[in-house]
Amino acid sequence: MAVLRLFLLFLLTPVLAVQAVRVRRATPRLPGAAGPTAGALGTGPPFRLAVIGESTVDGVGAPTHAEALTGQLASAIAASGRAVRWQALGSTGASARVVLDELVPRIQPADAVVVVLGVNDTLELRSAARYRRDLLKIVIEVRRRIGDVPIVLAGVPPLGSFPSLPRPLRDVLGAWSAALDRAARSLVRLPGVRYVPLASGLLKPDMFASDRFHPGPTGYRAWAAALAKELPAVTAGWHPGELRRPS
Repeated sequence: MAVLRLFLLFLLTPVLAVQAVRVRRATPRLPGAAGPTAGALGTGPPFRLAVIGESTVDGVGAPTHAEALTGQLASAIAASGRAVRWQALGSTGASARVVLDELVPRIQPADAVVVVLGVNDTLELRSAARYRRDLLKIVIEVRRRIGDVPIVLAGVPPLGSFPSLPRPLRDVLGAWSAALDRAARSLVRLPGVRYVPLASGLLKPDMFASDRFHPGPTGYRAWAAALAKELPAVTAGWHPGELRRPS
């Protein structure tokens, strides 16, 4: 079956290449979110949040970081009675390897880290094994730098449901993103690591920005709410201010 899939991919390569070029030319290039990439809000017990990843962490599709994924996630946590200090470490176009090399070294101490990746690794046709290795290295390096912090891995968005992609390109990238998503899910065997799939309800047309590829503020709000629901489970047993620090 794997050989058959590779053969079909080979036959479709010319069509896929043409479609990819057309999509790239037709898709508006939206900027990252404006405003500070770190902030504080809410009252109550302190909670330090770091979100790291690709263009969705860079806030593409939202006017400001307050309306993008990290700001909306911080707001959802603050609504539960926490004083949240947040940081958004995002880079448009970044693969997991780029995040490991360029963004992880900039991470500040946190009580939970959310990793949002997979779209660019899908577009670059990275293998699931390589993607898993890079995610594992991110987990290891984050903990080496800031201690035994709990980590949430956001599910890889299913590109097969992106309205900006034509078929058969959508089908190929959808299957590829699903394979990377399974690779991410396999890391829940690690202590303190949780995987949160992207709910199908987040893929409605009104959830997307004008490029029909990135979330808009409404999509980011719904995505943040889904991630916020899972944070208590992954942070159970960890307490702010009591994390082990590297010696």
